[in-house]
Amino acid sequence: MKASAQRKYKFKLRTLLVLSQGSPRQHCWVFNGSSLSPAVHIQANLEDDLVKEALKTVRISRRCSLSWRRMEGMLSGFQSDLSSISSEIQTLQQQSVSMNVRLKNRQAVRSHLSQLVDELVVPGAMISTILDSPVTEQEFLEQLHELNNKINFAKELSFRETLACSDIQDIVDRLKLKAVSKIREFILQKIYSFRKPMTNYQIPQNTLLKYRFFYQFLLANERTVAKEIRDEYVDTMSKIYYSYFKSYSGRLLKVQYEEVADKDDLMGVEDTAKKDILYTVCFFSKPSLKSRNTIFTLGQRGAILSPAELEGPILVPHTAQRGDSRYPYETLFRSQHYALLDNGCREYLFLSDFFMVAGNSALDLFNSIMGKTLSMFLKSMSTYVSDCYDSIAVFLCIHIILRFRAITAKRTIPALDKYWEAVLELLWPRFEMILEMNIHSIRNTDPQKLGVLDTRPHYITRRYAEFSSAIVSINQTFPNERTHTLLGQLQVEVENFVLKMAAEFPSRRDQLIFLINNYDMMLSVLMERAADDSKEVEGFQQLLLARTQEFIEEILSPPFGGMIAFVKEAEALMEKGQLDRLKNEEVRITQLVRGFSSTWKQSVESMSQDVMRSFTNFKNGTSIIQGALTQLIQYYHGFHKILNQPTFRSLAVRSELINLHHLMVEVKKHKPNF
Repeated sequence: MKASAQRKYKFKLRTLLVLSQGSPRQHCWVFNGSSLSPAVHIQANLEDDLVKEALKTVRISRRCSLSWRRMEGMLSGFQSDLSSISSEIQTLQQQSVSMNVRLKNRQAVRSHLSQLVDELVVPGAMISTILDSPVTEQEFLEQLHELNNKINFAKELSFRETLACSDIQDIVDRLKLKAVSKIREFILQKIYSFRKPMTNYQIPQNTLLKYRFFYQFLLANERTVAKEIRDEYVDTMSKIYYSYFKSYSGRLLKVQYEEVADKDDLMGVEDTAKKDILYTVCFFSKPSLKSRNTIFTLGQRGAILSPAELEGPILVPHTAQRGDSRYPYETLFRSQHYALLDNGCREYLFLSDFFMVAGNSALDLFNSIMGKTLSMFLKSMSTYVSDCYDSIAVFLCIHIILRFRAITAKRTIPALDKYWEAVLELLWPRFEMILEMNIHSIRNTDPQKLGVLDTRPHYITRRYAEFSSAIVSINQTFPNERTHTLLGQLQVEVENFVLKMAAEFPSRRDQLIFLINNYDMMLSVLMERAADDSKEVEGFQQLLLARTQEFIEEILSPPFGGMIAFVKEAEALMEKGQLDRLKNEEVRITQLVRGFSSTWKQSVESMSQDVMRSFTNFKNGTSIIQGALTQLIQYYHGFHKILNQPTFRSLAVRSELINLHHLMVEVKKHKPNF
């Protein structure tokens, strides 16, 4: 059935196609399955079918139109819905922005109000802690910080005329008064504890620094009490420092050397029976003690300027007294001023930290405490300096102060700067005055009143050498031009003195021995401490070299003077080309050749012994002998050279000349060894 229906449908379609391509009249018959039907019948059937299909299509079209109209209505409704949603979204956005602004405003108000409420609320813990807890407890300190914040906040609110401020003002004021009372009592107790004998006041000072906020609280909230505490501290510490340093200075003086220099202990003053004998290191009118201070010799006194000694522990007077120890003034001065430096620096830092001061305010507060003590120091020092004639002690004190000033500058502590300057203004003029007194004493020295003449180093030049080397070595770290000038004047006077003393000897040989011994001694002492290129060292080196050369000529003259004179005369004539003027000096030349050959060994031996007896410094004596023998060989070499000239080649005595090499070998045998 299904297959026949399909065949029938296909036939109808083909028939419809045929009719559509031509006139009905052109096709009279159409195959219809198994038989043929007329065309009219086919057309009628097709029309019925077409009508049916058309009706069907109309119905479908109507249904589609209805569907499209319904869809259009739906879309129109959806569009209107979208429009209303968009307006609602815009409304919601506006509401959201408005709500966000209101939220921020409320949060800001809440923040301010919560802070205000927090600050206006006084917790019970704060009240109980301020009223009942000791001030040394950490909880009290913490609550005090909170109370200080509430006080400041209350002040701020009162300026704004906030009504809520009156609700807490009364309780805050009462807590403040209680805190001020407890803090005042605590700090005053600590200050009063300084006054107890043998108290180490640094311990309560360190305790106060732990609670430095207490004074800050008083200064901010009760200035009258803060001023009371500050005045009480200043008064207490001023008395403590004054009492301590007055007692300490007095006990230090008890361990000072009893014998000190006086106005007669000058460099140019002659030795007498009451003074030390020659070559002792001290020049006092009484016999020196075992460890006695000296006037012109530095010795171990310069060690006081070494870092280890300079910043070493201070002297303990009663310990030194038990050990029967005695010290020079500069040692006591160092101990006294190092104690001042140490305590002064610590006090300045404490004042700056605890009392919260700086600059001129800190300096004024420091001076109000230490001023009385510093004035006592200056007065005591002025008394000592006015009667002091120990220039080395004064100069060491100057350099102690210079180094202490550098230490305080390194620590950035300006508190003692003016005091250092005041001390230097006392010491410098005194040192210069003592130095000028010594210069005048040497200038006015009368050689004839200095006792028996001696070619050995003079005690005055020894004094100068020790003193000059001491001052030069000390002055190297902190050079002072005025000191260099005065030392230069002193050196000139000493050189003039040595020449005046040498003039007292009758022979030039003794004069030269005296000059060489003194120049060598001074040079040796200076070179132990002063730099090799110092003005003093260079000056005496030149003087020693000149006098040594002259002495060599002087000692060669007696045994070899004839030969030396002939060599000098012949060399002068050779330069002028007039050597022939000596061709008739055969007898003289013969005497010189034979005399040298026969006596030179004995002469050299005698000369060596004489030189070593004349000079106290064996090294210097050896150097002079070497120089003399070297000069002798040079003269004899010149003698050989002259006799080898054509003018003297015919002389038979030339064969008796000593071979230079042989002479040098023999001379080395006479070279002294030390």
